[in-house]
Amino acid sequence: MDWLRLAVLTLMPGLELRASIPYALFNGDGAAGILFILLLNVLIFFPVWLGLSLLYRFTENWWVVKKVVNNIRKRGEPYVKKYGMLGIAIFVAIPLPGSGVYSGALLAWLLGLEWKKSFVACTVGVILAALAVYLISTGALGAFGMLI
Repeated sequence: MDWLRLAVLTLMPGLELRASIPYALFNGDGAAGILFILLLNVLIFFPVWLGLSLLYRFTENWWVVKKVVNNIRKRGEPYVKKYGMLGIAIFVAIPLPGSGVYSGALLAWLLGLEWKKSFVACTVGVILAALAVYLISTGALGAFGMLI
């Protein structure tokens, strides 16, 4: 198993487990690869949460930061208003670019939510997203195998 490639794919914002799970399945990495991906995705929460406290103060007026932050807040805040912490989990679970654990942690931090509850919500979201990507990927690989 190529742990470094899995780690790089998993840690890339926008790709995260949406890219690393299909890669792991395609390369036959099995359960160990999927668990590694899950663990890395869950652990991303901590550097994002801590980094925001340090970096946001210095970068909040940069146009690109404002654009990203406003986009994430606009897309995710309705989930939190409607469902509370479950809204963070739902937002993270949507397996589309811009809605993973990076965005979920940022959204929770921006809304002033408690870090422990936010971590649990992001973890639940990561597990649900991983399950969705796994099911989609195995179905796609199965269909691809039938064509060959």
